[in-house]
Order: sequence, then C-alpha cells, then structure tokens
Amino acid sequence: MTQTLQLAIILPTLNERKNLRALVARLDAALTGIVWEAIFVDDNSRDGTSDEARAISLTDPRIRCVQRIGRRGLASAAIEGMCATAAPIVAVMDADHQHDPALLPGMLAAIESGDYDLAYASRFAEGASTEAWGRPDRVKASGFANALARKVTGVDLSDPMSGYFMLRAATLRADAHRLSGVGFKILLDILATVDTPLRVKEFPLDFAARAEGESKLDRTVVFEFLIGLYDKWLGHIIPTRFALFGTVGALGVPVQLGVLWVMLHYVLAKRFVYGAWTNDMVFDVGNTVAALVAMTFNFVLNNELTYADKRLRGFAPLLRGWANFTISCSLGLLTNVGVAAALKRMHFNDLIAAVVGILLGSVWNFALSSKFVWGRYGN
Repeated sequence: MTQTLQLAIILPTLNERKNLRALVARLDAALTGIVWEAIFVDDNSRDGTSDEARAISLTDPRIRCVQRIGRRGLASAAIEGMCATAAPIVAVMDADHQHDPALLPGMLAAIESGDYDLAYASRFAEGASTEAWGRPDRVKASGFANALARKVTGVDLSDPMSGYFMLRAATLRADAHRLSGVGFKILLDILATVDTPLRVKEFPLDFAARAEGESKLDRTVVFEFLIGLYDKWLGHIIPTRFALFGTVGALGVPVQLGVLWVMLHYVLAKRFVYGAWTNDMVFDVGNTVAALVAMTFNFVLNNELTYADKRLRGFAPLLRGWANFTISCSLGLLTNVGVAAALKRMHFNDLIAAVVGILLGSVWNFALSSKFVWGRYGN
C-alpha cells in the first residue's frame, strides 16, 4: 500500500556533487519510519551536481532534482523547492553536512503536533555548539548579523539567520509571492513577511564543518543580508538590482570628480597655460578620462556586489565582461560626456555639468550591461 508523503527536504546546491550520496545516506538513517523525499535545487553547478542527483534518483525515487538555468541564489532556490513538492511539511537545510539530519524527526514531530508553526535549528541556543565549524571569524560575523536582524525585524530568536528550518508547506505558499527571494537568509525573510506571528520551536544545533568543497558564503554575505532587508521594505518602490546599480554609480561619482580634478589641475593644466588647448578641450579630455576610470570602478563593484549571484571569475571572463560593459555603456558614456560638454559650453559650473552627465547616462548603462554583461556570461 502506498504511504502518504509526510516531509520534503529542500537542499539548495551549488557545486556540491561530492556531498550528495553521503547526505542521502544520512537522511535515510535519520528518517526511518518517515515517508520523505529530498529535492536538490541546483543552480546549474559546473561540477555535475544535477547529474549526480539524477543518477541517485534512478535507484532511489525519493530523490528529485530541479536544475535551474539562468537563475541563482539560495533563497530563491529554497522557495522554488518548497513550492515544488506535494508534501504537507517542508524542511530547508544545507547539502554540505553542516546541518545534522538527526534533528529532522524531532522538528517534524513538533510541527505535526500542532503546537508549533515553525521549527528551526539554532547555532546559538543553549546546548548548541559551533566548535566543530572551526571558523571563529564566521561565528562573530553571524552573531553580529543576528543581533542586527533582531533589532531591524523584531524577530526574537537566538539565530534568525539560520538556514535549517521546517514549516508547513501551506504556510510557505500562502506568502511565497511576498517573499523577496534575495540573498541567503530565507528564514529571516519568512519571519519578517508573515502577518501572523509563528509559534516557533528551537532546536540546538552542533554546527559541523563543511564535508567537501568550499563555502558559497563569501565576503559579500553581509551585503546580501542588507540587500534582503532593502528588498523587503523598499523593493516594491525601486527594483533592488537597479537600486544597487545606482548606488554603485553614486560611489563612482566622487571617483569621476576626483579624477577630473586631478586631470584639470595637474595632468592637463599645462596644456591650457601654454595655449596648446582651449579650456573646453582640457575639460573634454579630462572628463573623458575620468568617466573611463569611473566606469572601470563601477564594473568591478557591480561584479562583486550588484551581480554577486552572476559574478564573473577568471581573467578571460573578467576582461570580456569589462569590454562588454564598456561597449554596452558607450552610449551612456557619450551621453555623459556630451551633455557635460554642452552644459560647460553653456557656462554651467564644472561640477554641475559632470553630475548631470552622469545621471543621464545611468539608466542606459544599467539596461544594456544587465543584458549583455552579466546576463550573457553569468552562468
């Protein structure tokens, strides 16, 4: 007789091929007597994670794979996976063996009892440990992020940044359309989104070291956290990616102005003093060089932050990306320099002329660079 599916474990993956078979074995051992399935939601890993998941599913029908093409991000992967199952209860956990599957039966019992709406594993609850993690720097960073999350969202948990939790699928689906899906911290997103406070059961977690591979949470994780907070409260007003692109562009303004000042007062000053060039020629050349420097600065920051989920790696992709960024923004650059030059000839102040040029070129820069730089090469 066919048994009713009780639990789906959602495992977002990126280059986790070597971890899959051992993790499935641990899930099988931990979930004895429970009808479950595991869904690996893979962001088109280069190491063949999706192929490995499908190979396992040939002999174990409890294993499923969702291979995402052209989409990246842990939070959005978790949402897709939780919406892709018929199981009444869903859990999200990492595939790198840092989350102990032995906690799953207790978490499931808490949800099925009806006394709790959400169960989660905390790295900072009484009885928990992060010693095996071996990353005191990450522990401190996580503690800071948790404190900030509690202050900003009002969520009073010891570890609202946890990536290991369980809830009813209906609860998730009811608010899935309101979740930002940005960044890494889907639990915080859920807790900050639902209108009715959830009854939460906390389980202490012995947070382990990663079994294989490298962590996907690099130096931009705090930035991703701030992105999630922005998207939650202001993303419906200004698209998050455009806001980030604009923020990087704003950081490029003092870079361009600084380079322009150096060019006008030092590099090109003699050209004007000795009559080789007119004042307008000096300004045009100086502002062009300044704009190119600022463009390179913006490319680097956008690649590291704005498009962190599609980040270009390696010398050739970076060089190709920079070239495409430069070409894509060429009309924006012409608009930038041309408008600034025209305003200068209309006797506007150098500062005003440069800033207006920057603003008018920014929208064009965003549209084309999103499509032809990180859209094409962000696999």
